[in-house]
Amino acid sequence: MIRLRRTLSPLRLALAGAGLLAFAFLLLWLLPSNEYIFLPDRAHPVGPLVVVQGGHPPKDGGDIYFVDIFVRKATLIERLWPGIHEGAQLVPASDVLPKGISDSQRVQADRREMTHSQQLAAAVALRAAGYHVIARPTGVLIEQVAGDAPAAGVLQPTDVIVAADGKQVRVPADLRRIVGAHTAGSTVQLAIHRGAEQKLFDVKTVADPSQQGRSIIGIIVSQAAFIKLPLNVKINAGTIGGPSAGLAFALDILEQLGHDVDHGQKIAATGQIELDGSVTPIGGVEQKTIGVRRAGVHVFLVPAGDNATEARRYAGDVRIVPVHSFRQALRALATLSKKAD
Repeated sequence: MIRLRRTLSPLRLALAGAGLLAFAFLLLWLLPSNEYIFLPDRAHPVGPLVVVQGGHPPKDGGDIYFVDIFVRKATLIERLWPGIHEGAQLVPASDVLPKGISDSQRVQADRREMTHSQQLAAAVALRAAGYHVIARPTGVLIEQVAGDAPAAGVLQPTDVIVAADGKQVRVPADLRRIVGAHTAGSTVQLAIHRGAEQKLFDVKTVADPSQQGRSIIGIIVSQAAFIKLPLNVKINAGTIGGPSAGLAFALDILEQLGHDVDHGQKIAATGQIELDGSVTPIGGVEQKTIGVRRAGVHVFLVPAGDNATEARRYAGDVRIVPVHSFRQALRALATLSKKAD
């Protein structure tokens, strides 16, 4: 018996090859890599998220916008060709998830940072409106932990340090004084509040590369405070986390209290706001600037310094306004209004 060998036609071979390529492309598109990707999101109006007791949304056609970014695991194809998205930035997992921190812990920390920034924004705005705001220092809030620092895997963003070596810590200067007095390589004991929990940690110190003879533990901190507001302010940011919308929230709260902040214009703002009204740098400036452009907003308030310099690279026809403080932001907006007139 003779068995004939069957051969595939060129058309069938081409179809099979195309199918394999499509399947490989689908895998590259869907399977996650080990890196994260930052992507722009359109700027959003703050007004629908904010309710101020006795306040009223503006009706002059203006609005304050905040900007966030998408952060997720990059797919394999995004890892190979990040340029398929405008403004995409690949970020090592260690930069997004410090040592010992899980994805869920990062999300929880981002939401706690958002809650804290909302409290600060309300306090700063109400003070600017002439209200009496009670704000008492309660410790030192951890904003960032360096991935290669002794504190990595021990301390977390939004932890509040209330004591060091048994001594009360109320302001950042207290912590710097106690840690700085240690010999590099020695251990400092920190008492912290993490949500509703109280914990004790021993953290090794290292030499401060910028100041000889001083020790650090590798964290960036700000002031934690008990805040009591004279008016009820509610901000519903949903699943958005992080502190960078603080400036935008403060501007909108003041606008709703009857102060003409936006002067009938659409204004985007980003920047972490502190209790004293200072505006401090944030991350993701490239993506946020692109998000402002996509929303058709032409004025963007950005923390002065490196943030503003970077924003100008991607601004197009968006006007970048650098600011150091909340009051400076108000003055800048008033000046823009006069020029527009």
